[in-house]
Formats: sequence, C-alpha cells, structure tokens
Amino acid sequence: MKLAFMILPALLTVFAAPTLAHTADAPITQDELVRRTQELYDAIVPGNQAPWKKYFADDCIFSDEKGRTLDKAKLIADITPMPTGYSGTIKIGDVQSRILRDTAVLGYDANETETIFGQNLTARYHITDTWLRRNGEWKIIASQAHRYYEDPARGKIDPKKFGDFIGIYELAPDQTRSVTAEDENLFVERKGKKEQLFPETSDLFFRKGVEGRILFHYDANRKVDSLIDRRNNEDVVWRKTK
Repeated sequence: MKLAFMILPALLTVFAAPTLAHTADAPITQDELVRRTQELYDAIVPGNQAPWKKYFADDCIFSDEKGRTLDKAKLIADITPMPTGYSGTIKIGDVQSRILRDTAVLGYDANETETIFGQNLTARYHITDTWLRRNGEWKIIASQAHRYYEDPARGKIDPKKFGDFIGIYELAPDQTRSVTAEDENLFVERKGKKEQLFPETSDLFFRKGVEGRILFHYDANRKVDSLIDRRNNEDVVWRKTK
C-alpha cells in the first residue's frame, strides 16, 4: 500500500507535465487578447496597476496619443486613481488581430466615456498592441495609440462681420485663395476647391474633417489684413490683396 501511494503521485507528475507544457505553449486567441486588454482598461479608473504589471513586458515600449514614449516603470507610475468627481469607462471595439507562432498583433478602437462632476465627455482612440510569447507567457512588448480627430464644437456666426472677411488672400505669386459668403455661410476657395468655414467663435473657423483653424487678423485700423491658416500651433499667413 505504501508503495502504491508513492508510485501514484509520481505517475500523476509524469502525465501532468506534458499537459502543462502543452497549455503553456498553446497559441493565444483573439478572444483572450481582448479579455486581457479590457482588463487593463477596467483597471484605469481605480488606478489598479496589477494588470499593467502583469501583461506588459519589462522591456516594453508604450507610445500614447499625447506623443509620449514610456518604458514600463513610467507606464506603471502613470496608472493612478481618477480624482474625486471623475469617472469613466473605456470599451474595446472593431477588433482585428494577426497571430503567428510567438507573436500576436491586436488592433482595436478604444471608446472612452469620461464623466467630470456630472458632465460627460467622449473620445475615440485606435491602438495597436504587439504581444510576444516568452517562456510560455504572453506579454505586450509594444503599444501605440492615436486619437481620432474630432471637429470642434460649432459656435455662432455673425453674418455682419462677413464684409470684413470677404476678399482675395495671397500666399505667394499665383498662390491665392478667396473668401466668399452665401446667405449666412462663409466659404474659402483655392484652385476650384471650395470649403465651408464653420464658426468656433465669431472670428475663428474650422473646416469639417480638417485639423487646424482659420482665423482673420485685424490691423491697427481694425481692418482684416490677413488670413491665418493655423496648423499644430504654427501659422501660414495669407496677405489680403483685395
């Protein structure tokens, strides 16, 4: 009897070892990657660093939508509880994956809803994570995010000011654009391409789906002397000629 009790655990160990090894080496699935990724985002609001420590490799590269590139230590330090009065969720959607042997790439949209003292904000990001299997463990080795562009909130326009803006603006010889008005709408046109200018404020405009702003500069005599095409906080100035 004593011999049987000694042999049985040994046999169990022998038969279990290949099973455990096979489980560790099994390819990961898209569903499991999504589950782990959602676990990461669910941990952001309470500032739970545990999943981020677990699923990110020690030598990972994390590039966020703000243009920051963080190593694991800085990434983990960035996971802190949201302030009092703040809450939110991030839900994953539009998932695609490519899984090949020890590498898995997961691309997805992260749809964020944030509540700040009762006021709701939304944002959308697209993120690509690269998972790598080492020693039987799948971890994120690289992550990169960008934020989808959203047009600013539309403000009110003052048609009485259209007379200030209408005219021809020149960037260089033979490089001109015109500003015109139709009813209570303002347009800018260059080389046959006509775009509506939507007001953010009475003097600040945007074009749908185009990053940047169009604003008009007044000189000391309160006359518009230029159109400013502002991109990434840098200005391209078009001088008014007519």
